[in-house]
Amino acid sequence: MQDHQRYLPDSNRVGVLAAAVLLAYALTRLANLPGVTLTLQLPGFYFSYALTIGTAMTLMASGLTAAGMDWLLHSHPGLEGSRTLEHWLLPTLTTFIIGVLLDILPSGSVWWVGFIVGATILIAVFLAEYIAVDPGAPLYPLASAGLIALSYALFLLFMIALRIGGARLFLSIPAIFLASGLVTLRTLRLRLSGRWDFPWSFGVGLVSAQLAAGLHYWPLSALQFGLMLLGPVYSLTALAYSLGQAIPLRSALREPGIIVAALWVAAIFVR
Repeated sequence: MQDHQRYLPDSNRVGVLAAAVLLAYALTRLANLPGVTLTLQLPGFYFSYALTIGTAMTLMASGLTAAGMDWLLHSHPGLEGSRTLEHWLLPTLTTFIIGVLLDILPSGSVWWVGFIVGATILIAVFLAEYIAVDPGAPLYPLASAGLIALSYALFLLFMIALRIGGARLFLSIPAIFLASGLVTLRTLRLRLSGRWDFPWSFGVGLVSAQLAAGLHYWPLSALQFGLMLLGPVYSLTALAYSLGQAIPLRSALREPGIIVAALWVAAIFVR
């Protein structure tokens, strides 16, 4: 019982946090309110963005997740006054991406399936991040591997959602920069024994944003667009880890090269 209390969060707290986030998602479909168009006029440029109830509720759900994860993590006996920032970055990003995906799904059974899958992913991320607070936890290797895998899967889904939603270039580029940078930062933090690697995270975000800008007007399907961007993010993150472990450059390039080639070849043949 003591081990359970130490390594797993209180089920009531997880339930309250999950319910608050999921309620925000559900209200998006129940509320039918007019949107607001935000505009910005600059010399030679005119920007406009339609702010809908779905966008507002997704941002609110993300804020709830950040605050809720901080509240949940402070119940961990192994926290010992440490900051919780690293442990609520991925849950907040997960909440935002799931909200974006739900916003573009059609109403009906498809939306409810997405809602249930999203709820399962959210709870899994909450539990994994709680376990990851203590590297000595028996389930830490599983939680760490799960968080890394979910990070890449969510990044791919986010790229697909941006493509399907037809996000304009001036909106998609900052979003891709932040998403790829955060995924890289959290992945390297988990794999490099708690070390922050901001230069590599910034560099991966910059490369992803530049590649996305080049691919924006190509006639690619949403899945092709996502795979083309996932390849560099995964490969550069793997390269950063290998170099951080003092692996020779030639050997360090082998896995990233194979992965990016495989994903780009797959992108050619899928639609």
